[in-house]
Amino acid sequence: MACEVANCSRMIKPVDVIDQSVSNFKLKLEVFKMGKYLLGLDNGGTMIKAALYDLKGNEVAISSSKTMMYQPEPGFTERNIEEMWQANVIAIKGVIKKAGITGSEIIGLAATGHGNGLYLVKEDGTQTYNGMISTDVRGREYVIKWQKDGTYEKILPKTMQCVFAGQPTTLLRWFIDHRPAVLKETKWIFMCKDYIRFRLTGEAYGEIADMSGSSLMNVRDVKYDRELLAEMGLESIYDKLPPLRYSGEVCGTITKEVAELTGLVEGTPVAGGCMDIHASAMAVGITDEDKMCVVAGTWSINEYISKKPVVDKDLFMTSIYPIPGYWMILEGSPTSASNLEWFLTEILRDIDLKELDVYEYSNHCVNCVADEDCGVVFLPFLYASNVNINAKACFIGLNSYHNRDNMLRAVYEGIVFSHKYHIEKLLKYRDVPKSIRIAGGVAKSRVWVQMFADILQVPIEVTECTELGALGAAICAGVATNTYASFKEASDVMVEIAYTAKPNPDKQAMYQKKYHRYLKVINALDGIWDEY
Repeated sequence: MACEVANCSRMIKPVDVIDQSVSNFKLKLEVFKMGKYLLGLDNGGTMIKAALYDLKGNEVAISSSKTMMYQPEPGFTERNIEEMWQANVIAIKGVIKKAGITGSEIIGLAATGHGNGLYLVKEDGTQTYNGMISTDVRGREYVIKWQKDGTYEKILPKTMQCVFAGQPTTLLRWFIDHRPAVLKETKWIFMCKDYIRFRLTGEAYGEIADMSGSSLMNVRDVKYDRELLAEMGLESIYDKLPPLRYSGEVCGTITKEVAELTGLVEGTPVAGGCMDIHASAMAVGITDEDKMCVVAGTWSINEYISKKPVVDKDLFMTSIYPIPGYWMILEGSPTSASNLEWFLTEILRDIDLKELDVYEYSNHCVNCVADEDCGVVFLPFLYASNVNINAKACFIGLNSYHNRDNMLRAVYEGIVFSHKYHIEKLLKYRDVPKSIRIAGGVAKSRVWVQMFADILQVPIEVTECTELGALGAAICAGVATNTYASFKEASDVMVEIAYTAKPNPDKQAMYQKKYHRYLKVINALDGIWDEY
């Protein structure tokens, strides 16, 4: 049963949040208010991006740098933390150079990054172990254990979210049992973007919206909780968790060393920032309860904000939203556009996509197949599943007359069906939204956006901005530096709708038939997954 959590007001700061107001960080902000730009950093699973915005939300310049993902063992997805930091330095230097400005023109900055995963750092700031991305499944055994022994139901009223393998809680428990020496050397346990802020400022903080999606925090009471950690066998890591601060608070300033590395100015304010799911929602203008946001990237993220939290064992996550007084209600899984990336990289490896726009090529292939049923079903479970924990990706219904175009259309449709599966669960707690704002790689494909509209039968709105995570981070910086009075004001100024894809009612029955087949395939295969 879903339930509203009583006595969980966020108007009073909890005792575990550092009892210092931003005034204790008095920074002579007047120096930076002479600037014209806000900088957002977006740390994805492999790609690092820096984007510069003017105060109306226009993208001035974007620079990116890539990091390697390492898989030393099956189910391990890691990155070198120093390499990630250096990629941020390169991206920052690059965006300043591309924009043709000086660091003194930047009012403030903030970072966003993928949620969950784990970043362990020694006292000197170097890594004690590679960073782990949220697709890392080495902690899967603890998910199964906590679901079976009742731990999950005990912690749910405080965490407000399910347990899954890529969470820092399951990863930390794995280290306690398998690599205790690593944790012994660790001074700070960071989320991805909190580590980047630490390198920018030398100040260690955990930002509340991000931490509220990690199960490391008592979300109900907005604090760390020793008893909660003890339920998961994690009491020993309590003192390694960094002090908490909010998304729109200043959490330090650019150090002299970083200024010399990047071209930023020493003393430039750095805001708390937020997790990518919150940043993307902010960047598409989710500031009230009418709309819903879909982020179609590595993860299938489907979310809305509410003034009342929802706690339900069937719900993926309730977390704290950067706008004071709001909670984010979310359904998600790693079942989205990363499946297309795999298909293009592995199945179409003989095609040189370096000279082509990936979505232009994919759209052309999909358009070569009629909307009507071609009989192929794709389950987008390459990295994880939103059904059986052991479920795997597969194509069902292939015949000799099918080709790559048919398979690509099935990939497009299967990913949308996975989003629909999550959205239908969210509609248990709210009405059908007036519109859905879409973010992630899918937003670059008009064909795919229209497919979302036709399958969901809801208008899909696409914003002008292409780097939504970075824009959401820049909005946090704008609020922290008092450039904008509130997140809503910042969003109203900086977010603009490019176009709306309206649903075609004539396609509703056809896609509903396909979706029912998709669900039937999942149910039919459910009995065999445990054999893998």
